[in-house]
Amino acid sequence: MTEYTKNADIKVIVGLTLVHFIGDFYSSFINPLLPVFAEKFALTLTEVGILAGLSGFLAFIVQPTVGYLADRHRTRLFVLGGPLLAIVFISLVGAAHNYLVLLIFISIGSAGVAMFHPATAGMISNYSGRHFGLSMSVFNTGGTFAFGVGPLFITYLVGTYGLEVSPISMVLGLAVMVVLLKVVPSPQGEGLAHLGFIGSLKEVLGSVWKAIILIWVVMVLRAFVGHSFRTFIPVLYAQEGYSLVAIGAVVSLFTVAGTVSGLLAGLLSDRVGYKPIFYLAHGLTTPSLFLLLYLKGNWVFCGAFFAGFFSMATLPLGVAMAQELAPKGRAMVSSLMMGFAFGLGGIMMPLTGKLADIFSIQGVLLFLAIIPCLTISLIALLPETRFKYRQSIHE
Repeated sequence: MTEYTKNADIKVIVGLTLVHFIGDFYSSFINPLLPVFAEKFALTLTEVGILAGLSGFLAFIVQPTVGYLADRHRTRLFVLGGPLLAIVFISLVGAAHNYLVLLIFISIGSAGVAMFHPATAGMISNYSGRHFGLSMSVFNTGGTFAFGVGPLFITYLVGTYGLEVSPISMVLGLAVMVVLLKVVPSPQGEGLAHLGFIGSLKEVLGSVWKAIILIWVVMVLRAFVGHSFRTFIPVLYAQEGYSLVAIGAVVSLFTVAGTVSGLLAGLLSDRVGYKPIFYLAHGLTTPSLFLLLYLKGNWVFCGAFFAGFFSMATLPLGVAMAQELAPKGRAMVSSLMMGFAFGLGGIMMPLTGKLADIFSIQGVLLFLAIIPCLTISLIALLPETRFKYRQSIHE
């Protein structure tokens, strides 16, 4: 298949989206179960932060390495092997008998989640045709929708039958893997196998490295704030007396709203470009996060929807911008925007937890909610790549 074609290959886009969905479906089990882990193992908020930060830390380590390798070699090992690890090991958290074993299970599962992201994201542009922004958003929807329904699924299962039944959940994922083996093709690679690591970076980034770093900084700050809220809002609401199912519903609404906004952002970006979407989303994220922290009772569900809608809207756009700027290293730059940025945000979760131990969860989250508004000054410096990309399709 040629690099750019008029129409998208719907079968492949759906297959890659399903990879994203099933991997993140199991990854989404961790945060809503943090109150359960904290109670079972008598964890401090710092230890809770370590659990939550593991997935980010491993993404920080694993994704750039996989992105580099995926641009060099044609293999489905990363695309399909990663979700398999997540399905098996994250399902096993209910079988952990102590905190160390729990850390090991979550570590292996999270490493699997980190493995498939750059390889699959790097494949999207080869099959998206002229609808790159929309296709990337559809792909992203697989992950955000998984984070929407996954917490509902696991909190119902654990809340009804107990944490020890969680291994049963792997049956669904293994069935999906059988389908994916038949649908998902091998990555095409980018012809970088003859280059070393430094040579690959020079070939991929070239003169756009400053723009790539700027996008990455914005994505890191977005990830840090998003991680902090998804990690500690469940703990905060547990302290305030909300049930486990209600907490799962809040997490699900937050991420389902991100699914909706991600699709809308991708559709609009194909028409108006990326920067207007960034301005709008980041400008409205701060007030929506304030609402989430101050609303009480059933209003928290409304607050969760708006907070997720604005805070997660630009996730696919950062990846799409980076791929358009550096088309020879799609998997590598995707790993920088998804893994390196997501991972660095996750690594800082123990810091958020420590500050919450010293002050309070709500106080720390109120401070962090200001960050998205402050990133608008950085967004003003971002390049607009839409017209360059549209031109390349029609040449």
